[in-house]
Amino acid sequence: MNILTVAAHPDDEVLGCGGTIARLASEGHAVHVLILAEGITSREQSRDRGTRVTELSELARCTEAANAILGSASVKVCAYPDNRMDGIDLLEVVKIIETEISVRRPQMVFTHRRGDVNVDHNVVHEAVIAACRPQPGHPVRQLLFFEVASSTEWRPPSSSSYFAPNCFYDIEHHLAHKLRALEEYSTELRPFPHPRSIEAVANQARWRGATAGCLAAEAFEVGRFIV
Repeated sequence: MNILTVAAHPDDEVLGCGGTIARLASEGHAVHVLILAEGITSREQSRDRGTRVTELSELARCTEAANAILGSASVKVCAYPDNRMDGIDLLEVVKIIETEISVRRPQMVFTHRRGDVNVDHNVVHEAVIAACRPQPGHPVRQLLFFEVASSTEWRPPSSSSYFAPNCFYDIEHHLAHKLRALEEYSTELRPFPHPRSIEAVANQARWRGATAGCLAAEAFEVGRFIV
């Protein structure tokens, strides 16, 4: 099976479904990763890639290394502005995803849920929904939405719909791959008890596992499942 993960930023693919990518890759599936925004440049008042060349280059290296650990068949990183994707025409983002779907012909797509604190996550969600319209002959049969630590759970339930997973992937034997891949993104990690820390991500996997009756899991909302 061909599978596509569409993420907003480098590290979102690991946080959201890194253990699942590793499991599916180990089972012989081809998991391709598309990352749309560059990362890092939102840390200044205005976007200036020229002052972040070294950091962006290092982030690209980290992305390749992390996905090699997971066993991703390919990883493509675009250069949309970090945390500014709401200023991009949605159709432009949709076309990028449609092109990747046309090339990879995935039967399954993983992406962000709508409602995260991060605006780029929401733009990517809407673009994936549009790109995966269930037209006759469309390859995507399964559409799953993941959570991203330090974004999904920071949205108060009274502000938007709360993440309500109804699909769990057992990653007991692949949690170590997820954590090792996340360690490649050392500049994006924070000390515990920040949710984007190694300890917190490991605890999250164990808690999702406990709710599903296994030792470790990643949780998803089912967007569409065609059988």
